[in-house]
Amino acid sequence: MDQAPLTSSQKGRVAEMGVALVATISGWHVTWPHGDGTRFDLVLIDPDGSPHRAQVKWGNLKGNVIGVHLSTSRLTPKRGYVQTRYSASEIDLVAVWCNGLATAYLLPIQDIKGLGYLHLRLTPALNNQSKGVRYASDYLFGAVAQLGERVAGSDEVRGSSPLSST
Repeated sequence: MDQAPLTSSQKGRVAEMGVALVATISGWHVTWPHGDGTRFDLVLIDPDGSPHRAQVKWGNLKGNVIGVHLSTSRLTPKRGYVQTRYSASEIDLVAVWCNGLATAYLLPIQDIKGLGYLHLRLTPALNNQSKGVRYASDYLFGAVAQLGERVAGSDEVRGSSPLSST
């Protein structure tokens, strides 16, 4: 049976649930803000007890790249469509759920500040470009050591980033 495409609201709910599942499995606590008016979707509390305001985004998998829209757009009566981006005064993290991989990623606001769109690469670029490339493995959410092929083509093991370690 074919499933109808998800609406943007459904994608948002699936993404929040996916991130919450990964967080819970990784030993984090998850809370949702009560009411409207916040720029964050979840509060993720790490194993040390530190809270992080997280804006959750759906990651579109296309080939070896996950694309993420980081800006919001809304229609206003006086100014038409207004596009906004997130700042450190509003959120601490962007949590990306890639449904195609059933995987979550955590990006500190400092790494995406000012961006409207983001690419997370799963593999090195065919032209070996590395400047400005963000590798998905660097932001993987979960308490596991990560094995990834680096730009030089050599395998290296590194521990999880501080945000995803337990």
